[in-house]
Amino acid sequence: MTTDNLSRTLTDDELMLLVQAGEDRAFERLVERHQGPLWGFFFRNVRDAQLAEDLTQETLLKLYNQAWDYLPRGKFRGWMYRIGRNLMIDNVRKQSHDALVKAVRGRSQDDDDGMARLAAELIPPETKASQRELRDLVDSLLDGLPEEQRFTFTLFVYAGLSLPEVAEIMDTSIPTTKSRLRLAREKLQEKLKTYGVSLAEAD
Repeated sequence: MTTDNLSRTLTDDELMLLVQAGEDRAFERLVERHQGPLWGFFFRNVRDAQLAEDLTQETLLKLYNQAWDYLPRGKFRGWMYRIGRNLMIDNVRKQSHDALVKAVRGRSQDDDDGMARLAAELIPPETKASQRELRDLVDSLLDGLPEEQRFTFTLFVYAGLSLPEVAEIMDTSIPTTKSRLRLAREKLQEKLKTYGVSLAEAD
C-alpha cells in the first residue's frame, strides 16, 4: 500500500501498526481522524481555545513519540485520551484559576456532532432551543461541575467514547463512571431549567 493510497477505512490499531513500521502517512490519518474531538474535549475543560490547541498538539506528539509502546488491542482511543487527560491535569496545575475559567468562544470541526449527542443526552426532540443556544448555555455551565464529573461528561458526550473507554481513561470502575455521568446530566438539566429549556426526564 502506498502512502498516497492509504485507506481511510483502516482501524486505529491498523494505522498504529503502520506508524510503528515507519509509515508517516498513517500518523497523518490518525491526526485527521482525532484532532477535532481532542480539541473539543480540551476546550470544554480548560475553557481556552489556544490552550486546547496546544494540548491537542502535545497529545498527538506524545502519541507519536510513544507509538512503540502501544499494543494493538482495540483500545487506541482510551490510550490517547489517557495521555491527553494526564497532560491536561499537569497543565491545569500550573495555571491560575482565573485563566482556566475564562470563557473563550471557539468551535472545532466536530462541534456539531458533539452538540447532536448533547441534545440527545439532555433534551427531547420537541425542545425549541437551537443547538447554538444549547451549546452556549452548556459551555457556561460546565465549569460548575466537579472535575471528575466534567471530564466524564465531556469524554462521553463530546468525544463520543463508550462507558468502558471513559472508565479506563479515568482509572475507575464502570459503575462509578455511570454514576458520575448521571450526576453530571442531572446537574446540567437542573441548571438548564432555570434558563427555560424544557428537558426530558433523566434515565
